[in-house]
Amino acid sequence: MKAIEILNGNVEALTFLIGVILSSIISFIGYKSESLSRSGVVGAMVTGTLIFGFGGWAAGLLLLAFFASSSALSHFREAQKSAVAEEKFSKGGKRDLSQALANGGMAALLAVVWRLWPSTIWFAALVGALAAVNADTWATELGVLNPHPPRSITTGRVVPVGTSGGISPLGTGAALAGATFIGFVAWLLAQLPGAWLTPAYSRSLTVILIAAIAGLASALFDSLLGATVQQIYYCDHCQKDTERVVHSCGTQTRALRGWSWMDNDVVNFLASVIGAAVGAALVRIVG
Repeated sequence: MKAIEILNGNVEALTFLIGVILSSIISFIGYKSESLSRSGVVGAMVTGTLIFGFGGWAAGLLLLAFFASSSALSHFREAQKSAVAEEKFSKGGKRDLSQALANGGMAALLAVVWRLWPSTIWFAALVGALAAVNADTWATELGVLNPHPPRSITTGRVVPVGTSGGISPLGTGAALAGATFIGFVAWLLAQLPGAWLTPAYSRSLTVILIAAIAGLASALFDSLLGATVQQIYYCDHCQKDTERVVHSCGTQTRALRGWSWMDNDVVNFLASVIGAAVGAALVRIVG
C-alpha cells in the first residue's frame, strides 16, 4: 500500500513537472509571436500548469487548442483590424496577466475541482468554459471584418464596428465556430488512448453539441454585458465611445456608462463562468 502511494505521488509530481515544462514552452512561443506580454507569460504559465497538472492531457490540449487558434486569428488581417483595436478596445493583441487569467482562470479552477472531486460534470463544465473564451475570441477577431456595421444586441440599432455589445452575422457565426472547434477537439482527444478521466459522453458527438451551445450562449451573454453594464468611456475630442481610459488620440476619456469595475476582462471571465454552467447543465440533460 505504501509503495502504491509513493508511486502515485511520483506520477502526480511528474504530471505537474510536465505541465510546467509545456506551459513554459507554450508561453515562450506566445511571447515570441507577440501573442503574450511579459505579464501574460506569467498568467499563461499559471493557468497552463494548473490545467495540465490537474486536468491531464485532455484538459491541457484543449487549452492549447484555444491558445493556438485564438493567437492565429489575432494575426489574421492584423493591419485591417488594428485601427478598430486601437480606437475601441482597451488592450492590444498581446494578452497580459489579467487577460490570461480571465480566459483561463475558470478552466484552471475546474481542472482542480475535477481532480479533487472526480465527476463527469466537471469535464463538461471545463469544455464549456474553454468553448466560451474561444467563442468570444473568434467573434472579436473575425466580427470586426463583417462587411456591414454590427447592431446592438439590446436595441437592434446599427453601431460602429468594435462597439461593446454589437453583434453581426459574421461575429455570431465565428462564435459558434470557435465553440464548436473546442467541442471537436474534446471529442477527438477522447478517441485517443490514455485520456485521463475523460467521461464516456465525450467519446460521442454529444460533447461537440455541449460546447457549441455553451460557447454561443456565453458569447451572447458577453455581448449583453458589453451593451449594458461594462464600463465604457467617451472621447470628447474624437466624439467616440471606447473601452480605453486614454483614447488612441491621447485624450483622457470620461466614463460614459457601466460599472467602474466591470472591464472587458471581468466580462470575459463571467462569460466563461456562464459557459461552464451551461456545459454542466447540458450534460445533466443529454449526457
